[in-house]
Amino acid sequence: MTTNESASAPAPRMNLVQHVPDVYQAMVALDQAARKGLDPVLCKLVKIRASQLNHCAFCIDMHVGEARKAGESDQRIHLLNAWEEAPGVYSEREKAALALTEAVTVLTDGFVPDAVYERAAAHFDEAELGRLISLITVINGWNRLSVTTRLPPGAH
Repeated sequence: MTTNESASAPAPRMNLVQHVPDVYQAMVALDQAARKGLDPVLCKLVKIRASQLNHCAFCIDMHVGEARKAGESDQRIHLLNAWEEAPGVYSEREKAALALTEAVTVLTDGFVPDAVYERAAAHFDEAELGRLISLITVINGWNRLSVTTRLPPGAH
């Protein structure tokens, strides 16, 4: 489908901020706690990648915009879908975080493989790793809330 053949987007279902503001605020607080002490660039990459995997257009749009404002390059943003096939674009630490993001987000085998966890543990101390796992969990929660309530891109 081209932009000239645009189908009408589904209407948003619910405004969480309006109907459950305490849940929304708790998610905001959890997101802030999870990011504490982590590299902001790494956080953006993790949020974009999880949002891509979860097909959350609202979150992809928001986090790509935030990453660009923070100075992230278009190349690194565009290659996130194929980060494993982009040698020299991401640091080993970023690649370990992206691999963990994919494993936690998808959970196709029902667990996070030891090799993926150990790879991340080699690049992050235990507190950082705990925050990274929490960040991945939080963005997955945001994605599920946004996809379920049909938040449209640009509504942030």
